[in-house]
Amino acid sequence: MSENNYRVGILSMQGATEEHARHLHDVGHEPILIKNKETLDNVDALIIPGGESTAIWRLMKKNDLIEAIQQFAQRKKPIFGTCAGLVLLGKDQAEAETKDTTKLQLMNIQVQRNGFGRQKDSFEADLDVKGMEEPYPAVFIRAPYIESVGENVEILATYDDKIVAAREDNLLVAAFHPELTDDNRFLDLFLSMVEEKTALPI
Repeated sequence: MSENNYRVGILSMQGATEEHARHLHDVGHEPILIKNKETLDNVDALIIPGGESTAIWRLMKKNDLIEAIQQFAQRKKPIFGTCAGLVLLGKDQAEAETKDTTKLQLMNIQVQRNGFGRQKDSFEADLDVKGMEEPYPAVFIRAPYIESVGENVEILATYDDKIVAAREDNLLVAAFHPELTDDNRFLDLFLSMVEEKTALPI
């Protein structure tokens, strides 16, 4: 773990922002709640938390954050999408791409919203995660899953033969809620990406 202190933005439109902020604070990094594009310009990385993806999209659009986040990603700044954040980072099916999209079109993944069912179908599972020696205790709440990935996407974990965690360059996604456990290994992975990207020459 780096000794550097990073300013990590948490998209604060709707969803589990406080839990992410607490985790970041606990490991010594500064959480910044992002409500506008001016604040986004001042952070090293961004977390898009769980919640209701369509509601988050509408609030992002209202606050002129869609293009700002797309440009943030294009500058290779790390983004971590959890649950609804995973949905938002994905791409539409090619035949479904329209002006009415509710996805950022950033990560080369196709996503099934609410793929594991509704709120009553929430569950916990121990996942075998690439690069982690011990199983990871994942909390799934109205969780999506990744139906397919592009060639540059690294699959990190599956559950019931469905992809639930992946990485593509500066983008990391999880179908579950890492902020609802005391296990910081996914946050550590994300922070290692922040360290990697901030060390690169601009």
